[in-house]
Amino acid sequence: MQFGTFVLDVDRYELTHAGKPVRMERIPMDLLILLVREKGRLVSREEIIERLWGKNLYFDSDNGINTAVRKIRNSLGDDAGNPQYVETVLGKGYRFKGHAVIASSVETVQVEAGRSRVMLAVLPFENLSGDPGQDYFSDGLSEETIMRLGQMSPRQMGVIARTSSMVYKQANKSVAQIGRELGVDYVLEGSVRRDGAHVRITAQLIRVQDQTHLWAENYDRQLPGFLEIHGEIGAAIANQVKLELMSEERRQLVRNAPRNPEAHDLYLRGRYHYAKFNLFDAQKAVGYFHQAIERDPSFSLAQSGLIDALMIFVLSGDVAANEVSSEAKSAIAQALRLDPESAEAHTSDSAVKLWLDWDFKGCELAARRAIQLNANYSLAHVHLAHVFSNTGRYDEALSTIQQAMVLDPLSLFVGAMRGQFLYHAGRDLESVEQFKAILGMESRFWIGQICAAKVYEKLGLHSEALVACDLAWQFSGGNSEALSLAGYVHAVAGDSAKAEEYIHQMLERRNERYVPPYNVALVFAGLGETERALHWLGQALEERDVHMPFLLDHKWDEMRSHAEFQKLLERVGFASS
Repeated sequence: MQFGTFVLDVDRYELTHAGKPVRMERIPMDLLILLVREKGRLVSREEIIERLWGKNLYFDSDNGINTAVRKIRNSLGDDAGNPQYVETVLGKGYRFKGHAVIASSVETVQVEAGRSRVMLAVLPFENLSGDPGQDYFSDGLSEETIMRLGQMSPRQMGVIARTSSMVYKQANKSVAQIGRELGVDYVLEGSVRRDGAHVRITAQLIRVQDQTHLWAENYDRQLPGFLEIHGEIGAAIANQVKLELMSEERRQLVRNAPRNPEAHDLYLRGRYHYAKFNLFDAQKAVGYFHQAIERDPSFSLAQSGLIDALMIFVLSGDVAANEVSSEAKSAIAQALRLDPESAEAHTSDSAVKLWLDWDFKGCELAARRAIQLNANYSLAHVHLAHVFSNTGRYDEALSTIQQAMVLDPLSLFVGAMRGQFLYHAGRDLESVEQFKAILGMESRFWIGQICAAKVYEKLGLHSEALVACDLAWQFSGGNSEALSLAGYVHAVAGDSAKAEEYIHQMLERRNERYVPPYNVALVFAGLGETERALHWLGQALEERDVHMPFLLDHKWDEMRSHAEFQKLLERVGFASS
């Protein structure tokens, strides 16, 4: 959309002025996009709060709006007293005053038919079975539909990721509102009724612009006949949104369809528990994926699911890497052998290479291959951004995570990773703003709390950091990273006795269950006890601690010139990254 000498490209999440990028933080950018899209409609402050932050806020959102509007005006050179673009209606809200048209200048940005590709959201299929125990089935079919439509023709059609789509499960929102919030052109609604071996699926495609129902169909199938239903749905959608599918793109709809209905059912159960992203459910997911593989050893997606669930063990559950490494690497070898064109398998491979192998170049290549195979798979973008950020390529990391946010705009995890990458890049105030937005959506999200604590500590906001650590400890069910960071904060704040208490607590805990040695080393680093910190880092090296890829973090700066620390960096892989 072009207004004056500015071009706002929503797909690229970019504002340019006379062809040059204009730097803008996320909240101001989201507000600008909202106002421009509403084409002069007055947008109330209440609607802005709900659309940008969500309900049940725990911070000063009113002040946040004022700050965002001020930053927009600064970026646009707009005068609050005599606005050219953003007008304030006192006591009511804001409206976009400028005249925005589809940009056509080759010197600025090329947009085909109004945007580079159409965007689609697949809403959660409604479970009509009358049995809440069948939610795994309807949710799983929703996720599979997203996956298959996403890999169909990524160049022409973007598909919103599962995490953001599932926000609308049983939500009482109109298609128009959902379309605005997700930035999509079309919405696919559906329902599932399962009775024994009989499955009835209904689906309808709605155009957001005028809420026209373009297409609807009912599918009645007996198991296993519904396993390739996504091919029919995808072809129908492509016809309605005028996608010219090549034969290869049509093949993507059914390329790796499951063949065994029992294995498929177990796989759906596994994905249902994996999506809860905690150790307890990850353990259940691993069990279901194992059973699916036993039923059908050729089921590549079950192998990928197994790897993803195992990674939760080590990244969120305080489980030693050597307890899962062998199984994860065996599963990834099988997944890639069974389906070398699977974006899911290459994405899982990128995670194994980053966290278990410390193979940064291999992680990058695997994630890039996954994106090449399915540019709509948001997790591949997250992994690529992660390896960029952890190896000091901060601009690339932020650009890449933004692509994930376009595909998964309501994901707490993706939003938290953007906040963490801003922190890595030294853009601390922007990072704080990002975490306020994420935790305003869900204060119990422990990963957001622990990442927010890191940036608070860096800014010297020790009280705020400790509160966030306490919440992370509570909501994670006792992840030792919360103890480690709290101990570090006490150490750098000058309370050595309290820091020592946290070390003692972790060592006592280590007698009963695994505690990553990196976490112990961090508190010693905060206390300035370099030799003891290096000892525990050496232990972390031997145990292949998944936290070692974070050695570029500022908290290690005081030790960075030490010869032993430099050797550690080299052995982890930073010298060649």
